[in-house]
Amino acid sequence: MSSPADSIATAGAKTPRRNARSLQKGQQTRASILEAALVQASHMGLEGLSIGALADVTKMSKSGVFAHFGSREELQIAVVREYHAKFEEEVFFPAIREPRGLPRLRALFERWVRRVSVEVDSGCIYISGAVEFDDRPGPVRDALVTMVKDWHAALSKAIVQAKTLGHLRDDADTDQILFELHGLILSLHHDARFMRSPNATLRAGIGFERIVACYATPVGLALDGARAHPPIPTPARKGPAPRLRA
Repeated sequence: MSSPADSIATAGAKTPRRNARSLQKGQQTRASILEAALVQASHMGLEGLSIGALADVTKMSKSGVFAHFGSREELQIAVVREYHAKFEEEVFFPAIREPRGLPRLRALFERWVRRVSVEVDSGCIYISGAVEFDDRPGPVRDALVTMVKDWHAALSKAIVQAKTLGHLRDDADTDQILFELHGLILSLHHDARFMRSPNATLRAGIGFERIVACYATPVGLALDGARAHPPIPTPARKGPAPRLRA
């Protein structure tokens, strides 16, 4: 026969297990809400996030959804962080497996292009968030800026490494190259998503090749040319470009 002390000890052993299961279930529920919120924000923007719509999608009450974040602002910030984590998984981590220098810089850019191309029907939260919060100071804007700066820092590091290894010219302006690369991505997003241009991805690739041709050293060009990446052809012109009307 068990003693009262044994019963207390058994109950105490069960309590941590119950707490662990509850914690795991709570984390799973939060992850499900975040996944639904990420889809919603991709299509409607961070300002389009609706607690009511998330409750419908996740089959929860509004108060149940709200309890996992505390406020709509905290939900928006959590979505930004979740988007950044997925961006790292798809773009950053695979690219840094490439050798340092121009090969890694190319991998970062090409995976970035691939990511944006996939998001044509939904939208890039970095880009849409910049439009929504460019003139609205606060924690959500701060979170967006922090994530974009982290990504820019990774690109800048790759550019500097390429210069150090002699793949890019010593006098190449790191910030200028970064500016041009980001500009290509913004143009790609605009033309593919808004203009529905079928050649947007192609033109982004051509833009990258021109940057390489402008800043790469003979060593870098030889190394880059020796690697197995598909060439990006220049599209043939189909007559003169239309003239803009005043």
